[in-house]
Amino acid sequence: MHNYKKIDFLIIGTQKGGTSALDNYLRQHPEIGMAKKKELHFFDNESIFSKKDVDYSIYENEFDFSQDFKVYGESTPIYLYWEPCCKRIWEYNKDIKLIVILRNPIERAFSHWNMEYDRNAESEPFLYCIKNESKRIREALPNQHRVYSYTDRGFYADQIRRYKKYFSDEQMLFIKYEEFKRKQEAELRRVFQFLNVNPDNYNFSPITVHKINYHSQLNAEEKDYLKTVFQNDIHEVEKLLDWNCQDWLK
Repeated sequence: MHNYKKIDFLIIGTQKGGTSALDNYLRQHPEIGMAKKKELHFFDNESIFSKKDVDYSIYENEFDFSQDFKVYGESTPIYLYWEPCCKRIWEYNKDIKLIVILRNPIERAFSHWNMEYDRNAESEPFLYCIKNESKRIREALPNQHRVYSYTDRGFYADQIRRYKKYFSDEQMLFIKYEEFKRKQEAELRRVFQFLNVNPDNYNFSPITVHKINYHSQLNAEEKDYLKTVFQNDIHEVEKLLDWNCQDWLK
């Protein structure tokens, strides 16, 4: 049963792609009601969806509907990657809007590894992790691996295709992370227009979220290895989104 109105939009990815900054900005817009916290992890929660009837009130209780905002949304970056999410989101609200930020998958993988290393969820060096990933992620089967999926999450083409199968192009906004970083205010206006809220009803001041220290730098060997891993997929993304991603392969 729905006690409330349904959630209007989601920021579904990608992890380490600027979703925290975007979430933060959207919280400051007077017409947007964001969830009580970032990353509700509802649609990737296997225990919720293993039940015959899904209890959406668990989800909707995370929003303050008393404020009567124009639109409500939340950000959980794993939704893009986690395979069953797409169908679950569609079953919840076929008209939902989706925002996807895509970052250079080579840099994304390294940033992801760095975060897991920081959290002590990872102890192996980066090159070892990416070269042995296909073997390491098997331990999570039949599900995907939430930690060791450094390169796996960067194969965007299949993830985009999966969502395009369920949702129309009008329902999806794709943002290139590098553009978002370079001209945040302009990209934010695009987001506001997409969500049908007033882009002028907002005072922009730049923020930096999650400034983390890197344990090392991405070296030439790692970069070259990842270029070969991602090259074909990057070309697919360019075709799917009509983007130029040559900067990702530099």
